[in-house]
Amino acid sequence: MPKKNESHGEFVEAGLDSAQRKQKKQILSKPVDSLKVTQNMTISELVSAMGSMSIQARNIGTCAQVLEKMMTDKKRPTVFLGLAGPLIAAGLRDVIKELIVRGVVDVVVSTGAILYQDIYQARGFKHYRGTPEGDDTVLHDLRIDRIYDTYVDEEKFWETDLWCGHMADKLEPGVYSSRQYMDFLGSQLTDENSIVYQCHKLGVPIFAPALNDSSIGIGLTAHHIRALQAGKEPVKINSIQDNHELAQLVVKSKATSAIYVAGGVPKNYINDAVVMSYLYGVERGHDYAIQVTTAVTADGGLSSSTLGEAQSWGKIDSDATFAMAWVEPSVALPLLAGYLFQKDLAKKRKRLKFNWNGEYLNTIG
Repeated sequence: MPKKNESHGEFVEAGLDSAQRKQKKQILSKPVDSLKVTQNMTISELVSAMGSMSIQARNIGTCAQVLEKMMTDKKRPTVFLGLAGPLIAAGLRDVIKELIVRGVVDVVVSTGAILYQDIYQARGFKHYRGTPEGDDTVLHDLRIDRIYDTYVDEEKFWETDLWCGHMADKLEPGVYSSRQYMDFLGSQLTDENSIVYQCHKLGVPIFAPALNDSSIGIGLTAHHIRALQAGKEPVKINSIQDNHELAQLVVKSKATSAIYVAGGVPKNYINDAVVMSYLYGVERGHDYAIQVTTAVTADGGLSSSTLGEAQSWGKIDSDATFAMAWVEPSVALPLLAGYLFQKDLAKKRKRLKFNWNGEYLNTIG
């Protein structure tokens, strides 16, 4: 470090050789920019500018750059969207729906709760602004359920639970993947703002591998009990069939990429689909990936496992372009979606057509 010249009270230059000077200059070649917010700044301009800042602002900007490369890659990778957390309760329903409608994503892997809450709204019910300090015992007595600072009508939830079960009553008895069941539910909806409806309409596969762990699972349990009591065979959801279908999506894609909103089961299923492709003799990882999350990495949990860690498993390719931002999704996703939409980055991406024969994926066109 610089040494003080005691006789003159001045600092003298440190004794770095020419190679060190060159290295130092290279390391200090990119100054942090101070963000200039202007009156007419667009979201895409804001996110681009954040990429020259620091901390999580830079990470958001870097995620946007990865998304741009993902959307414009000539290999046209199949993009998997992993959804976890209270995203519908947070008000992200239309953002997610637009990612599907605009062709940004090709396959959705979600928790059952997110899809259920989309269906709840598709049936005309709402989420309401509440407070995390609400008296939960009073809310319980009023049949109001709380999701942090959001309220839902428990009576309407129960009605929607039963609706999901009664839809299963319409299906022929047998074994289904969550994709097949969710596609059928989408066919029974009419709300253009619904994620589940739009996925059915546009042929975008939806998987909910942990469907039991949601209110949809409660509805299916009601169907199961009702069928048994009537001496009939109930509809059964086979999560291993989900594995098979997801693996085929990876194998038959020219390349794959992933967008992870939070983590949980959807993230791991999308990554494991890459691992399972080894069963078909295919060994490759995702070419691109981003994740926005608030989960800490120190506990070793899969929600927070870094995309770099996934490279050790071969889930993310060794040469992949990826980025992570530790920003809560209700903030991160609108910024990144705004960047994509305003730059119209998916405009040249032809929508994929998936030709299914039961659980077998014949072709992707």
